[in-house]
Amino acid sequence: MSTRRTHSNEMTTPDINEDEHPDLGALGAPVAPTGHSVEVQELNAYYGSEQALREVTLTFAANTVTAIIGPSGCGKSTLVRCINRMHEEIPGARAEGRVLLGDEDVYAPKVDITAVRRAIGMVFQRPNPFPTMSIFDNVAAGLKLAGMRGEAVRERVHRSLRAVGLWGEVKDRLNRPGIGLSGGQQQRLCIARTIAVEPEVILMDEPASALDPISTLRVEELIAELKSRYTIVIVTHNMQQAGRVADSTVFMLDGSLVEHAPTQQMFTNPRDERTERYVTGKFG
Repeated sequence: MSTRRTHSNEMTTPDINEDEHPDLGALGAPVAPTGHSVEVQELNAYYGSEQALREVTLTFAANTVTAIIGPSGCGKSTLVRCINRMHEEIPGARAEGRVLLGDEDVYAPKVDITAVRRAIGMVFQRPNPFPTMSIFDNVAAGLKLAGMRGEAVRERVHRSLRAVGLWGEVKDRLNRPGIGLSGGQQQRLCIARTIAVEPEVILMDEPASALDPISTLRVEELIAELKSRYTIVIVTHNMQQAGRVADSTVFMLDGSLVEHAPTQQMFTNPRDERTERYVTGKFG
């Protein structure tokens, strides 16, 4: 799978004093929007004989944040896992339909699944830093897997840590275990690991549900900062969080898409009665 990003100029980036410029973006300077849209077409997903998604069709616009809400078991997490083909890693699970990243179908027969997961990154509900790796190596893992070496890795790791607001907190202990960070720091470390390989899309499956309020706020602020460079899809049970971070919101029920609308409309004037009942707490 090809993407629009290239790394041919990696070593030509000017030297940057990281202490003088702690808030620079992941590329060291303002960048133009680079995310791709994601189009889901007639997607069905199964766990063995149990159908979890039913004919889901929707588009996630480029460089926006889309929240997916709905009661437990409605298919939210299954949907995001289908987008980067992690769903099929579960024994007996399968999916049918199309998922287009730009104009490329990630379910095409000869597609490189590793390339799909590099282009469509995933952040999970609970922080999952690699327990035996240092802070530096956690962020560098995907880069090294892709064949990057030397100074290019160092630059990308440092810039990714700055992009998630961790640089000032960890710059003096990059060789210490990532598992030793606080929960909120671990989650930002995992986000840094995701953006280090420069994906087009970031999927987040309840990324703040295990965090304290201060760490949750920092992750939400980070999401707002990252959408200028990435297309972001976030699964959340917290409707207040959806209202704070999302440009549009998807409501799902029983494996089906009920409504997809701008977030303000979704919460103030939904089109579907089932959406109105859910967002007002009448069920779910």
